[in-house]
Amino acid sequence: MLAVGLNDSQVGFVATVFMLSQVLFAFLSGPITDKLGRRKATAIFDFFAWSVPCIIWWRAENIWFFLAAALLSGSMQITLNSWGCLLIEDAEKSQIPGIYSLVMVCAQLSVLFAPITAILFARLTLVPAIRILYINAFFVMTIKILLLYFFSRETGMGRIRLEESRGKNLFSLVAGYGGVLKIIIQSRGTIFALAITALTGIVSMINTTFWPVIVSKKLLVPDHILPFFPIFRSAIAIFFLFVIMPHLTKGLLKLPLLTGFICFFIGQTLLILAPVESPFLYVTLCVSLIFDGFGFGALGMLATTLVALYVNPEERARVYAIINMIVIAINSPFGWIGGILSDTSRNLPFILNLCLLFIGIVITLVYYLKKSNDSIYEAHT
Repeated sequence: MLAVGLNDSQVGFVATVFMLSQVLFAFLSGPITDKLGRRKATAIFDFFAWSVPCIIWWRAENIWFFLAAALLSGSMQITLNSWGCLLIEDAEKSQIPGIYSLVMVCAQLSVLFAPITAILFARLTLVPAIRILYINAFFVMTIKILLLYFFSRETGMGRIRLEESRGKNLFSLVAGYGGVLKIIIQSRGTIFALAITALTGIVSMINTTFWPVIVSKKLLVPDHILPFFPIFRSAIAIFFLFVIMPHLTKGLLKLPLLTGFICFFIGQTLLILAPVESPFLYVTLCVSLIFDGFGFGALGMLATTLVALYVNPEERARVYAIINMIVIAINSPFGWIGGILSDTSRNLPFILNLCLLFIGIVITLVYYLKKSNDSIYEAHT
């Protein structure tokens, strides 16, 4: 955006429009998912949230292109809902952690393509390289949409909700949110899943945004080395999800949750304490990333798993909609808060993360202290 002529305030305005668009579409995602069905809603809104914006970004020349793309891209909240339902509604509860582990692994594998971007930037400069990446993204995402649509089928609950919503307009379905809120409030498990999801989202956002800042500006790591650290962390996360996580879960939730929070806490502490211009700097960073990778892998998978396990299956789409809306609203200010803290001291965003991770540990201990069974088979209350 800056490279094609936008100023900082315009970039911020586009980001705000994107956030507001997400809030609106998150609110509508439940009724739309029930009305269209999980499979059709995912196909339609994947196209409008990803394929169409990629074409707009490919040709972007001024702020109006970016505003149009931001408005459309916010509809990703509908596919976040519908795809989540499509993914796990027909699965056994015992399979859900494994399903989300595979999803996390696929997400981490995408980092392995980051060096291609660096090569394009070096040879073509920023704007032409980004245009190539966006047209590539259009074709890749469109192929993904077609493959998913033709090789999937509607879920059992999706067929039930399709029949129940037949003949009803969107506004009448939205009116049912009062009952959905009551379902959420009355479920300790859903409130717990919401808290863990919000905390995980904030910590991950702060870490992703300000990790390169502290490493390059405070620890003085050369810029050309920075792209290799995310690849290392992703490899650690994949190893953790494949090798260690299956032994931690075994149908239980408390131990892997606590492991994720504690590992992330240790990783962030080591980052803060990393010695500047010391022969031990890179060793400390690598050890920090090992713990970060373990923590990120565990919490990223478990946050989505908890929501899937605790949500009322008959109202999954609308409960997902409310939870996504609340999480976006809670997370929104923390990018700005992190920026203010980072302007004061590069360490402060990560000290905030330590406080949030400690809160996560306390919430987990308190919740399971009052819950006699932490098995995923009993995760419906």
